This record gives sequence, C-alpha cells and structure tokens, in this order.
Amino acid sequence: MKRFLLIGAALAALTASAHADDKLLNASYDISRELFEKVNEAFVAKHPGVTVDQSHGGSSKQARAVLEGLEADVVTFNQVIDIDALVKGGFVTDDWKTDFPNNASPYYSFPAFLVREGNPKGIKDWNDLVRDDVKVIFPNPKTSGNARYTYLAALAFAKETFKDDPAKVDAFIAKLFDNVPVFDTGGRAATTTFVERETGDVLITFEAETKGIAKEFGEDKFDIVVPSVSLLAEFPVAVVDKVVDKHGTRDLAKSYLDFLYTPEGQTILAENGNRVNDATVAAKFKDQFPDIRLLKVEDVFGGWANVKKEEFAEGGHLDKLYGSR
Repeated sequence: MKRFLLIGAALAALTASAHADDKLLNASYDISRELFEKVNEAFVAKHPGVTVDQSHGGSSKQARAVLEGLEADVVTFNQVIDIDALVKGGFVTDDWKTDFPNNASPYYSFPAFLVREGNPKGIKDWNDLVRDDVKVIFPNPKTSGNARYTYLAALAFAKETFKDDPAKVDAFIAKLFDNVPVFDTGGRAATTTFVERETGDVLITFEAETKGIAKEFGEDKFDIVVPSVSLLAEFPVAVVDKVVDKHGTRDLAKSYLDFLYTPEGQTILAENGNRVNDATVAAKFKDQFPDIRLLKVEDVFGGWANVKKEEFAEGGHLDKLYGSR
C-alpha cells in the first residue's frame, strides 16, 4: 500500500510539473490590465497551449505579495525599487537589469495630466496644481508606484524652479498634497475617483493611462496636458528566479519578457500609449507622442538607492511632507 502511495505521489508531482511549464503568472502594476490582456493574447497566439494569468495591484504591494507567497513567474513593475525588494528577498538575481535590453525596461512613460474637456481651469504645468482653485487627484505615494513617480516629478520640478531652496520646495509639495481631496491606494482607484465619481480638476497619472482613459470614456470628455517637464518612468521587468526554478518555467518566462522587445510587442505597447525604444516602431507612432523634457531619477536624486533611503524610507522626506494625511 505504501508503495502505491509513493508511486501516486510521484505521478502527481510529475503531472503538476508537466502542467506548470506551460503556464505563467505575471504580477504587474495596477493600471496595466488592458495592456497585458493584449500582450498575452498575442503571445499565446505564438505559443498555442500556453496560459498566462495576471495579478494586478500597486507595484509595491505586488512586490510584497511575491515576497509573501504569490508565485509569480515574471514581474512587470513600474519602479526599480520594487524589483530590488525581490532581489533582497532572494527571489530575483542582483544582475536582473542585464537580462534584457534598456536596463530591463521594455517601455517608458512619465506623469502627465488629464483634465476635463476644454481644460476649464487652464491647467498647463506643475505650478498650476498648487493654486487654491485646483483639486488634484493621484493615489497615495505610500502605496502606489504611480503616485511615487508623481511625487518625484513634482519634487524635481520644484527643485529646479526654486533652485533647490528646501523651504520653498517643501512648501510646494505640502500645498500639492493639501490640494488632493482623497488619496486612493492605487492608480486605477484614482482613475475611478476622477472619471466616474467626477472628483477633482486634474488627474495625474502615466501618459499611457491618460490616453487609455480618453479612449475608453470619450476623447470629447477629457483633454490630455503634457507639462513642460516630467520624470522618466521606466517599467522594469524580471524573471522571478525562485519561482521559475520551482515551476520549471524559466524558458517560457524569458520568452514572454523577450516578446515585449520584439517589433510586435513594441507595437502593442505603443498602441496602448507607452513610449518605446525600438526606433522603427517609435517613428511609426511619433505623431502621437508630443515632445517633452524628461528628467531622470539618477540625475535629480542620485539614483533609486538614494530615493529609497532619503525619500521613501520610514521617517524619510515623504513621511515628513505627507504627515497624517
């Protein structure tokens, strides 16, 4: 009897393994649902029999979920520090940026503005967001990677505008926070607040999301405003080594992320409002993407390690400015 139980257990393990290597779970950030629905459809068409499941939430929340047991084979996040958290936890190798081109970032965007049709408040740039008559919507920078980019972009603008005067910079950010009537936990919830609940005068989110909202809810209802300057938002991807080794999905996981860099993958990304590095694809969509001056985390803040330590660590700059909101 014991022998049969052992054989049964072995067969079950083999069956599970056989099924695991044709199935992937992608843990991604909150507002990427529609994008990866299209990516997955195209990828599966090239790999019949493969299944790609999705998990969505705030980028930092997703990183914590993987650390706590979410068995994602790949992650497609919106900030580097979330993958670095997986490195620290032993889930991803520390050389992950060299596994794929462009520092493992297949596309990029930046915080932009979405206003109501006709732009009734005349919002053109970051300085308009601290006016007394403007209500701003973006999610909680304590829980949302999307909002962290907004915070850093506003901070970069203020540092440049006020020549790094700390008192003036902090006053600018504090006023911006004061103008936010509600801090949702993620980017999609903030979109719901602005679009469906009709709260606020301007939504700050990735340019790709502004395009998606206008397309979905009606371009006659909203205007997209590209500010004079913003912060480059890269979207890093990684194979979760600890999980793919368990599932036997390493090759499939790599193929999935490689697909994002192919002309077809880059075209899907661009069609969904993201900026891409493939020169041919970028040229094809050039008219859809206005010129903008993009600052880099490395140039303004000294890199993501400094950002994590000085801005986002407990008791850091963000905590002091965000206060008890």
